[in-house]
Amino acid sequence: MENFVIDPAAGRLIQTAFITKDIHASMREMARTLGVGPWFLRERGVFPRQVYRGQPATTALAIAMGYAGDMQFEIIQQLDDSPSVYREVAERNGYGLHHFGVAAEDYEASVAHYARAGFTLVYEAEVVHGARVGYFDTHGALPAMIEAIEFRPATRAMFDGFRDAARGWDGRDPVRIRAPI
Repeated sequence: MENFVIDPAAGRLIQTAFITKDIHASMREMARTLGVGPWFLRERGVFPRQVYRGQPATTALAIAMGYAGDMQFEIIQQLDDSPSVYREVAERNGYGLHHFGVAAEDYEASVAHYARAGFTLVYEAEVVHGARVGYFDTHGALPAMIEAIEFRPATRAMFDGFRDAARGWDGRDPVRIRAPI
């Protein structure tokens, strides 16, 4: 590790994400045991553009995001049986840790950085506000994938709003429904 240098193109770590069979049970348990909340939940949606391992995809998801301090937690439940990066990990490792999310100020530079590191881009999608995300298989170098999140102003504002809601959260109104994807 003596030659280790942090490359700003990689992005800043902002999220730990999990896949689950039951998003509501996972939100309750993470709020109870870790103090994560409130949760902002999109109960069902299909991102407008998805590519999984080079093929168009139409995976339907429920997604919840919440904070504990400055750390964002994301929970994802796949709602269909389509081939996906989520099913792939669940079938290989079971439910649990799925990826680490990094805020990519320059999405293209972040994608190039992880490709140069030897990681494989296995999923890319256009998400809320038109931002792109790319998931990289780390081939066992890390215990989870890496997600490069295009950090647009609208993305930053959304995440800041979630974090602000968590500051001083008293446990009331633990799940806040968001508009569908």
